Amino acid sequence: MVNEGKEDADRALKNPQDNKFHLRYPEIMKERIFANLYIAIDAVIANKLRSLLTALGIIFGVAAVIAMLAIGNGAQQEILEQIKLVGVNNIVVKPIVEQEETKIAEASAEKEKKKFSPGLTVRDLESIQRTIPGITKLSPEIILESTIIKSGIRRSAKLVGVEPSYFEIYNFELSDGAMFTGEHLKIGAPVCIIGNSIKSKFFPTENPIGKSIKVGPNWLTIIGVMKERYVSESSIAKLGIRDFNMDVYAPLQTVLVRYKNRDMITQNSLNPMQNFSRGRIIIITGDGSDSGESGPAVNYHQLDRLVIQVGETTSLTPTAEILSRLLERKHYGVVDYEIEIPELLLKQQQRTNDIFNYVLGAIAGISLLVGGIGIMNIMLASVLERIKEIGLRLAIGAQKNDIIQQFLFEAVMISISGGIIGVALGVTLAMLVSSFADIPTVISFSSIVLSFGVAATVGLIFGIAPARKAAIQDPITSLRYE
Repeated sequence: MVNEGKEDADRALKNPQDNKFHLRYPEIMKERIFANLYIAIDAVIANKLRSLLTALGIIFGVAAVIAMLAIGNGAQQEILEQIKLVGVNNIVVKPIVEQEETKIAEASAEKEKKKFSPGLTVRDLESIQRTIPGITKLSPEIILESTIIKSGIRRSAKLVGVEPSYFEIYNFELSDGAMFTGEHLKIGAPVCIIGNSIKSKFFPTENPIGKSIKVGPNWLTIIGVMKERYVSESSIAKLGIRDFNMDVYAPLQTVLVRYKNRDMITQNSLNPMQNFSRGRIIIITGDGSDSGESGPAVNYHQLDRLVIQVGETTSLTPTAEILSRLLERKHYGVVDYEIEIPELLLKQQQRTNDIFNYVLGAIAGISLLVGGIGIMNIMLASVLERIKEIGLRLAIGAQKNDIIQQFLFEAVMISISGGIIGVALGVTLAMLVSSFADIPTVISFSSIVLSFGVAATVGLIFGIAPARKAAIQDPITSLRYE
């Protein structure tokens, strides 16, 4: 069939006007290609062990690509989920109470003592909302260390005074009950929303909605329960995130009226305030380091935290600068606060994760390269073993292109078969890592397509040299080869 196809093709090329052969030329070429493919398939099947050993490099290379990218994607997703707890488009204002820059304080102690600052208060919240454009949500927080008592069970916890915007900013959802109403906020009603862990510890077998729980000196009625929010220990340590599941949330006005309002004038507040720190805009680096030393001071700030959410990420830095100037003026030149921009932490974590993916991809790419070199070496050895077969094909009419096609088909089939096995192995490895090592993995369709495509390309590229070497063999010399 191959000889007939060759003769028909030669006649068609010599006589283009011969419509019979000219019209059959594409069909003849297709038959020759399929004939070369069948021969290549027979050769691969006839040498199963050699083909499997040849494909091992591709198998492990593809498996490494898929498994490593799955681990990298899983790590990135976990980082993004943890960053959401901090807030991507949020500006966080925290009061400075303790001294952090001793030398500066010593140099300007007398001057600072003469200054007065009302601290971070609800009035600042109103000024920010009225003055600065582009702000979508504002969330003031008062955080008090407290204890929870019920049925003789006592447990330390944090009482957090918030407004409903707090839950919207941090994407907190309720598993049961309802959110604070306008009436609750206005009159400072004795109600609260509890974290999921508090429900598990104090109400393991009953519905806590409508029940009362003693938080500090006051009894609060539970109106809602938060959904469980997973926070890893690494997030708590590196990102400064507390365990939200162990918090009790009450309306801001409730905390101010029924618990503690530092803005009220008391005997302690009449004492001279000391050890003011210089305010500054802080870019969170995620390492939690602090080189300064702290000195004793009284917390005179009404609010413990103020979270400002902006609509656009690009507006974070300009808004922080305007906010800094506004607060400095409101605090009469005493910059007793710090402004944090968590969005920069997200960029740093994403860059770190990208570098991690590049390194893993490079390692996996080297594995594929080694696999490709293995294919080329085995195929070159195969050419030497099959010189007589090549000479016989050339002697009975096969062209050099036929020999090239045959060996290219063999190389590509080996790499594609190795790619399929490698994909299955890589997915299995990723699942095993996720199950036994407790490391999240995300297998993406793009990584499978990429690794499979690279495997086929490697087989094609590294199969060219053996194919060309086979095609240049002299038929007579090949037939005499021992």
